[in-house]
Amino acid sequence: MLGTKNGLIGTLGISNSEQNFSQTTPNIFTLYRTLDGYKKNGIDTAVLEVSSHGIDQNRIAGLNITHAVFTNLTQDHLDYHQNLTTYQKVKEQLFALPSVQSVILNRDDDHYFDFEAASKGKKITDYSLENFTDIKTTEQGFLTTLNGYVFEVPFLGKFNLSNILASFNTLKALGFSDEKVIPLLHKLMSPPGRMQKNPEKLIWIDYAHTPDALENAITTLKTHYPEHAIRVVFGCGGNRDQDKRSKMGKIASKLANTLILTNDNPRNEDPLAIINDILNGIDDSYEVDITEDRQLAIEGAVIAIDEEECLLIAGKGHETTQTFKNKTVESNDNDIVLAAIIEGARLKKIKNRQG
Repeated sequence: MLGTKNGLIGTLGISNSEQNFSQTTPNIFTLYRTLDGYKKNGIDTAVLEVSSHGIDQNRIAGLNITHAVFTNLTQDHLDYHQNLTTYQKVKEQLFALPSVQSVILNRDDDHYFDFEAASKGKKITDYSLENFTDIKTTEQGFLTTLNGYVFEVPFLGKFNLSNILASFNTLKALGFSDEKVIPLLHKLMSPPGRMQKNPEKLIWIDYAHTPDALENAITTLKTHYPEHAIRVVFGCGGNRDQDKRSKMGKIASKLANTLILTNDNPRNEDPLAIINDILNGIDDSYEVDITEDRQLAIEGAVIAIDEEECLLIAGKGHETTQTFKNKTVESNDNDIVLAAIIEGARLKKIKNRQG
């Protein structure tokens, strides 16, 4: 929309390229092949999602990264980094790279000053939700005012407002003006699996797989739909940070009206043991439905949902496979939801005929 060809490399995959890789930041060979292909195809701007693993394992070594954006820092990948301090220090290395000229930092995050210090000598731009002079919550998202422009944001959750500010300020750092960018913000679309709403039902699919992300997702639905009950389906991945499991159970049980625990990607762990770890954070008085089979859990939740209820399916988002100890199977939450809606309608017709 701004007339600039660009490529995107991150959790959602690699755009405008035949290269394919499953990790957020590809290995250095895939990354360089992708960027070489971009250059040959006239793509001069690449947006790269840089993971802590990618930094620590030198996957971005030698890249001429000119701009770096800090959105937030919460508990994640502690199975690899062991503690949050180490995780943060690895992330900060990106902002200290000699090639980085400009950084965009989220002033609302508790770690803002740490990343500001790590960015010493760079041009620093910060952003905050306070940049909006007015924010009105709607069922579809927000009605906002920014720099004198009034426009709708078609996303739920204030974290998405923050992400919009990150993108807006990055584009400004690249030389685009308010007049070019702000009128386009209402046209933004939610990425697959990121608070992705079903067009027919109050059902959302989200990649939330950390305590902070799950809390944000549930709180978002409670804010935009205060009169509705909240039903949540989620699990936790195997061979990943075990400490977060009970925390996520506690958060979900405190915020949701109904909770269904299921499998995420168990990998090499016992699926039921993972669920038991989640249950350790849930009070015994809270009634929990446990359905290990993720497809059955989602189908049951979709068919059972009523008009005064919101359903959040969290953890896997855009993913198209589910990984177990000895097999990987095709599985996509959105496909399951769509099929379950059709099945629910069929069952309702049968019930009406019998009634």
